[in-house]
Amino acid sequence: MRGHYLAILPPDGLDVDEAFSHLYAALQTKGLCARYRLGAMTLFVTQHMPTLSLPGGGLLLGHLFTRDGAAVDSGSAFLEEEPAQLRRRILERFWGSYLLLQPDAPEPDAITVTRSPAAAGNVSCIHAISEGGGFITSDISLAVDARLYQQRIDWDFIAQRLGYPGIKTSRTGLADVRELLPGCTLSINRGDISTRPLWSPWDFVGPEHRYDNLRDAATQVRRAIQNAVQAWTAMDDTLLLELSGGLDSSIVAACLRHRNARIICCNLTTPVPGVDEQPYARAMASQLGVPLYTEQLTFDQARFEFAPAPDSVAPAVGPLQYAVDQTMAAVAERHDATAYYSGGGGDSVFCYLRTAAPAADAWKTKGLRGAVTAIRDLADMHQCTLWKAARLTLAKRRRPPPSAFHPDPTFLAADVASMKPQAHPWFAAPANALPGDRERIFDLAGNQLFQDQASRGTKHPLRFPLLSQPVMEACLRTPSWMWIDGGRNRAVARAAFATLLPPSVANRQSKATYMSYLGAVYERNKAQIADFLLSGRLRSQGLLDERALRTFLATPLPARDQSFLRVFDLCMVENWVRHQP
Repeated sequence: MRGHYLAILPPDGLDVDEAFSHLYAALQTKGLCARYRLGAMTLFVTQHMPTLSLPGGGLLLGHLFTRDGAAVDSGSAFLEEEPAQLRRRILERFWGSYLLLQPDAPEPDAITVTRSPAAAGNVSCIHAISEGGGFITSDISLAVDARLYQQRIDWDFIAQRLGYPGIKTSRTGLADVRELLPGCTLSINRGDISTRPLWSPWDFVGPEHRYDNLRDAATQVRRAIQNAVQAWTAMDDTLLLELSGGLDSSIVAACLRHRNARIICCNLTTPVPGVDEQPYARAMASQLGVPLYTEQLTFDQARFEFAPAPDSVAPAVGPLQYAVDQTMAAVAERHDATAYYSGGGGDSVFCYLRTAAPAADAWKTKGLRGAVTAIRDLADMHQCTLWKAARLTLAKRRRPPPSAFHPDPTFLAADVASMKPQAHPWFAAPANALPGDRERIFDLAGNQLFQDQASRGTKHPLRFPLLSQPVMEACLRTPSWMWIDGGRNRAVARAAFATLLPPSVANRQSKATYMSYLGAVYERNKAQIADFLLSGRLRSQGLLDERALRTFLATPLPARDQSFLRVFDLCMVENWVRHQP
């Protein structure tokens, strides 16, 4: 089971026992029994939430590991240090899925909260604090049930979310509620509240951090992934591996060999062509020595209207995610799995870029000689002429850096389409950032949405080993041009695990797609979708371009047209707001 916590800060001048004594019995009914005091803060945790007492009165919630994957279960591993020094030591020498809470001397009531950098599979941190009082929690429903918060939609955020899909920010869909993003620190000192990034991917891509050769890079990437998987599997009795048959999930599977945990492998198919990777998944499961269970996603499972998870604070789950989520949850229940494992995030950490940026990076860093090799690799990977690859590389090198924001005004009212979103901390690229580093780090930030997209992680932990801190750091230190070595995408990961993967998987260049399945879902549900959106809350709020949407829904979809995915995105947001007060 997943652990949860709720921290209460009374308004200035009030004692928490006096202000919230009436809540204690209610919190106990939710399984929140243990109590800790940090300054003015009172913290409640469930029995499934691991806690680690630290020097100086600090407390760590969640799991912490050494760099070689050993669990840290005692505060004696740390020296008596100032809070800031201890935070830095943990970030530099340890990793995990955790929330670090510390009294912040010299102010007796000051609190500092730090969230681990893991891009997904992390301990959540939702907060609403004003005038020194409020709450911090892993699950907003705990604060709602305790009457610490009354849910209200933040319609400005909803408008921004519609115009800029795919961007994760600290702002949520609930008014006055924020999320502390991975790698960031929240400082609370009475009425003063501030947030700042403490860990940044940009700290690992500079020239002084880069690996010099592919062999060293592959060794370090392999070691980081193996240690991450080893650390997590020591926490779980029975794990369900979502084995697609692709390179990323197969690498996670390869690291499960000789682990003590019981392993269940599941592969998904659909009623239409496009997602049948069973031969690859079967080869990997066979090498692992475990059976492969296959589940088919039906058209009826891809629903547009359903109740979001109680801990949901923003739209995140669409029809495909819902179908996958419900299927995997049923498999976990059937096999008594205690945790889910996913290869999610592999494309981002393994620098799977579809542009000429890696060759442009090589040109800027290694000069013309290095550029020629990278351009040849680029041409081989994309099956184009050397001249075309060179032309694209030159254009990428000369072109001004693109924005991290990718607006999509389709089907939106004009004033909504012009809104600007809040920036993500990782979007603050250095002035001399390489094109490939910009693209992969911006893409990596989007992986922080994964945790929100899978409500199956509400009951059991959902592990993303490839998005753990040591793996991200090792991959970031590997320059972008190494990832296309020999004309193969994700080349360093392939080299790192070449001896541990079936040849059919290690050498596979193609990727499956759910597009045929989603297209069929769209065609079967167009009438329902039209009614759902044109009679919904987004329309009543004036956020949609009704005329454009009606025209699109009434027009036959051309072959291989993927523009209907935008409609699915609108349905996801509409569904979430419909289930809010």
